[in-house]
Amino acid sequence: MSYDTILAEYPLPPSVKEEIKEELEKIKVKKSVAKKIVDYCYKAYLSNLLEPGEAVGIVAAQSIGEPGTQMTMRTFHYAGVAELNVTLGLPRLIEILDVRKNPSTPMMTIRLLSEYAKEREKAREVANRIEATYLKDVAEIEVDLKETIITIKPDFEALRRKDLSIGELRDKIEKIIKKNAELIEINGKFIVKVSKESYKLLMDVFEELRELVVMGIKEIRRVIIRKEGEEYVLYTEGSSLKKVMKIKGVDFTRTITNDIYEIYEVLGIEAARAAIIKEAIETLEEQGLEVDVRHIMLVADVMTADGELRQIGRHGVAGEKQSILARAAFEMTVNNLLDAALKGEVDNLKGITENIIIGQPIKLGTGDVELIAKLGVRR
Repeated sequence: MSYDTILAEYPLPPSVKEEIKEELEKIKVKKSVAKKIVDYCYKAYLSNLLEPGEAVGIVAAQSIGEPGTQMTMRTFHYAGVAELNVTLGLPRLIEILDVRKNPSTPMMTIRLLSEYAKEREKAREVANRIEATYLKDVAEIEVDLKETIITIKPDFEALRRKDLSIGELRDKIEKIIKKNAELIEINGKFIVKVSKESYKLLMDVFEELRELVVMGIKEIRRVIIRKEGEEYVLYTEGSSLKKVMKIKGVDFTRTITNDIYEIYEVLGIEAARAAIIKEAIETLEEQGLEVDVRHIMLVADVMTADGELRQIGRHGVAGEKQSILARAAFEMTVNNLLDAALKGEVDNLKGITENIIIGQPIKLGTGDVELIAKLGVRR
């Protein structure tokens, strides 16, 4: 059944019409019922339209800022996983709006391809490829100051669990020490002898070996496997979207990270915009706060409008305003006014902040209308 004739009667945007049509085709209702549904949708659409000149930015800021005062400052366990902590509440909202390059608790939710998602062992294989395994996790490392050597005793059980061979371990060690030392294998142990008798060089090589990642991704410190419904899902402590997407068994179309800047670098500005909206809504909802998605979408649009990811702050959106008075009112008043005076900049007083500062009506709402002439009636 086609619902185009019903939708044609209503002056709705094409995207809205398409969405309503898709939903109607799913439920397959009679035309009389469809007419009532579309009529209800049209009324809801009209009730959500903005008045010309409405201060949408101020309304959005108020709508997010006021509930923000009710947010907590704590770190919570993530989704019932006791082993993983994730920053939520106000600190997380600040991280999102500041687009922090290094969030305090970066984490990923990794979905697997069907052949790996059904069995725990298969999921463990993928987890081993992702989780950073250090040399100190699979071997005992000792330093002998007298002989100026380092002894590495592999833990064969740990190597088996990680599906790592002794040959692969040797290659990793040789790669990192080749400039400063030589590797000798004796009775299942590795002896590292530095190239010159230097205590500092010995300790430098020792520290390098302790921090050597022999398997997995360095940024991913831990991986937790959980069964959700019919499939196993991986939760990580740490994030590296680009590297994880290349791991065999990972379904990268359903893999997400809470690091918005990383999403921007790997997937682009549109994905970053979607991530800002998703993360902000989830952060607010987790605290039991309800904010209309359009306010958050407006903030996300402002942060991504020019194709680059900008924070809300003096180094981003607020600091790049054209108005000198608006920039000065936000922060660093003297510096902004002095720089503008030296450059001979002109403020056209088109925004809200600058007009309030000099005490004249703002160009919004009723202030957006000017009376040019009042014509009297002749008698």
